[in-house]
Amino acid sequence: MKPILLHPAPQPEFDRLLIASLPANGPRYTSYPTADRFHSGFTESEYINALEQRRSGALNKPVSLYIHIPFCNTICYYCGCNKIITKDTGRADAYIEYLEKETALLAKHLHGRPKLAQLHFGGGTPTFLNDEQLERVFSMIRKHFELMPTGEYSIEIDPRKVSRETVLHLGKLGFNRMSVGIQDFDPKVQQAVNRIQSLEETRTVIEAAREAGFKSVSVDLIYGLPHQNTNSIKNTLDTVLSLNPDRLALYHYAHLPHLFKPQRRIDTEAVPGSEEKLDMLQYAVNYLTENGYIFIGMDHFAKPDDELATALNEGRLQRNFQGYSTYADCDLVAIGVSSIGKIGNTYAQNEKNIEAYYAALDAGHLPILRGYTLNQDDLLRRNIIQDLMCRFALDFRTYEELFSIGFQHYFAEELKDLELLAELGLLSLENHSLQVSAKGRFLIRNIAMVFDYHLRHKETATKYSQTV
Repeated sequence: MKPILLHPAPQPEFDRLLIASLPANGPRYTSYPTADRFHSGFTESEYINALEQRRSGALNKPVSLYIHIPFCNTICYYCGCNKIITKDTGRADAYIEYLEKETALLAKHLHGRPKLAQLHFGGGTPTFLNDEQLERVFSMIRKHFELMPTGEYSIEIDPRKVSRETVLHLGKLGFNRMSVGIQDFDPKVQQAVNRIQSLEETRTVIEAAREAGFKSVSVDLIYGLPHQNTNSIKNTLDTVLSLNPDRLALYHYAHLPHLFKPQRRIDTEAVPGSEEKLDMLQYAVNYLTENGYIFIGMDHFAKPDDELATALNEGRLQRNFQGYSTYADCDLVAIGVSSIGKIGNTYAQNEKNIEAYYAALDAGHLPILRGYTLNQDDLLRRNIIQDLMCRFALDFRTYEELFSIGFQHYFAEELKDLELLAELGLLSLENHSLQVSAKGRFLIRNIAMVFDYHLRHKETATKYSQTV
C-alpha cells in the first residue's frame, strides 16, 4: 500500500478546552484489532499455517523480531508490564534455554535465515541478562536470522543496572538503538514509585551509547505519577534535555490499582488530578516543541534530523507493538513469555504464565495462548487506522481501489461521527479525503476509534487508558 501524505502533518496545537471536553478512554492501536480481541480459539496450527504462507511470495521479505525478557531486579510501583521480580540471574539461564527451543521450532517454518530488519529486546528489564547471557541470545539470533547493515536493533535499558562497559558490549553485539527508562528525576517522585535513579548513572549510559556508535537514544518519561506537578516536570525536562536525547516518549500514568497490584503501594491521594496532569502535558509539549523537537504522534517526540521525523515527513512512518517505527510494515516474529507477533493477516500471543510457556515447549509445541485471524473488514480498517496514526490523513480512493468498496457507502455511519469531530475542529473532510488538524493530532486515538468496528459493535472487559 503506497504511503498517504496529503500534505505534511502540522505541528500540534494544544487546545486545552477541546481536550478537556472530550474525556475518553481508548486503545493505543499498536495493533488492530487490539489485543483484547484475541481469543483462545486461535491455535498453534493456525500460527504455523501463517508462517508457512510466507513462502508464497514473501519468503525473502525481511522480518522484525521481538524478544521478551520478563525479569526485573526490583519492582517499580507504577509498572503494568508482564514481569518476574527476582535477583537470581540463574533463572535467566533456564529462560534462555527455552528461547532457544522456541526459536528452533519456529526456524522449521521460516525456511532459511530471514533478513532481520528490526530487533527489539523488551521486558521486564532486558539488561537483567549479564554479558555472557546476552551473547548467548545474540548467537541464537545470528544462527536463525541474517542481520542487515541497515537494520534497527534496539534494547530497553535500566540505567540503574548497567555499566559503561555493558553498553559498549551491547554495541559490539550489534545493538544500534537504545531506549532509556527515566520516568522522573524528582527524588520525592522516585521514592514514591520505588525507582531511585541518579542523573549521573543515566548520563553514563547515554554517553556510553554514543561512544559505542548507537544511532539513536530515546528516553521514556511518565507524567501523572505521585507528587508530580508542573514545577517538578519543568526541572525533569530541563535535566533530560541536558542529556540531548534523539527521541523522547512522554507517557500518561494510568493509576489502576485494582488491575495492577504494585500500584496498590502508591498513595492515591498523591496522584495528581486531571487538571494538574493537563497542565504538565501542556507545559511539556510546548517546552519540547520550543526546543526543536518534532511531535511524531500520541506521546512521541524526535529531533528534526531523527529517522522518525524523516519518516513522518515522507509518509513512511509505521506503528507496531513497540510503538512508532521507521521501517516498512513487515512480519513480526515474537519469542518469549507473553510476546505478541504478527504474521500476514494473523496475530499470535505466547503463554503469559512462564510455567505454561515452559510446559508447551517441553511438549514440543509453540507456546501459543491466543491469537486472531483478520478478515477483509479487519484488514481494511487496520490500514485506515495505521494511516491515521502515522500520516494523519486518509485518501478514500486508495481504499476503494485496494478493497473494491465505495468508501462513502461502506463507512456511512463512521462519516457521520467524523462530521461531528470536524465541527469540533479535529479534522477536515473533503469528498475523497480526510486531514487531521493541528488540534486533532493530540486526539488521534479518538479519531481512529471511529473506524474500530469491534469497539463500535462488541463489548470488552478491557479498561483502556485515557486518550490524552
